[in-house]
Amino acid sequence: MRSFIRVIKAGLKSVKRNFLLSTATSAILVLSLTVALGIVMFSVVVDGVVTELESKVDVSVYFKPETSESQIGEVRRSVERFPEVVDVAYTSRSEALAEFKKRHSDNEVILQALTELDENPLEARLAVRAVDASAYEAIAGFIEGRFGPLVSKVNYRENSEIIQRVFSVTNGIQNGGVALGIILFAISGLVAFNTIRLAIFSLRDEITVMRLVGASNWFIRGPFVIAGVVHGLVAAALTYGLFYGVVRIVQDPIARFVPGVDLVAYYQANSLQLLTFVVGLGILTTILSSAVAIRRYLRV
Repeated sequence: MRSFIRVIKAGLKSVKRNFLLSTATSAILVLSLTVALGIVMFSVVVDGVVTELESKVDVSVYFKPETSESQIGEVRRSVERFPEVVDVAYTSRSEALAEFKKRHSDNEVILQALTELDENPLEARLAVRAVDASAYEAIAGFIEGRFGPLVSKVNYRENSEIIQRVFSVTNGIQNGGVALGIILFAISGLVAFNTIRLAIFSLRDEITVMRLVGASNWFIRGPFVIAGVVHGLVAAALTYGLFYGVVRIVQDPIARFVPGVDLVAYYQANSLQLLTFVVGLGILTTILSSAVAIRRYLRV
């Protein structure tokens, strides 16, 4: 216990004595942790973009005017049994007409033409949304094959190319975001590692003397571990606070681009997890970097 306390005191003294070096190390760690936290928040935005794009893609099933509500309900229940189906929205003939009139409320010619018709010209429809583009072909084929006499049109054939293109874009965004995140974090991690190596290099003579007088490996490594924990905690606190300010700044532009994403709400709702993430990553980075960098100076 006495040795452990001495190690802690030596580590804190090292941070204070090498204040400029400690500041530089913490600053580099802030950069690395900012990249890591930025990757997390970027993934939230990417998920929002993907969700927004996928919500715009669906397959519409139009029913013949003589099709009854009970028959449409049977089709809907059958489609909802597909595990790939996310949502099935029903629009009746009267709802479709009301939407059409609202959409063309400023066009007197169209509205006048509707009043001259004896009956509602629009058809009831189901809008089917699936998790994957490949599911739409199977769903469309199932509806056409089993409920062909009730259906006037399934618009999958006309929209298949657009659907495939949208899902290709979303997959590309997700994969590209992961790849970019890994590359950026690897670069920032190497910068942090080399900064810690330089800090230990500046103390190589002190390490060598301690080794020659019989200090154990644990006693030599201990102060650097304690210093690393301090650097990690300071860097994590700075990163967490600074990033919250950044999130508030970029919230409005991102919300205009992706209405379904609220970064401030996400940051506040997951504050404990995000803080734990940066603290753990900061401490782990410094401890591992110190352990690797000091190893060569223990071979005396």
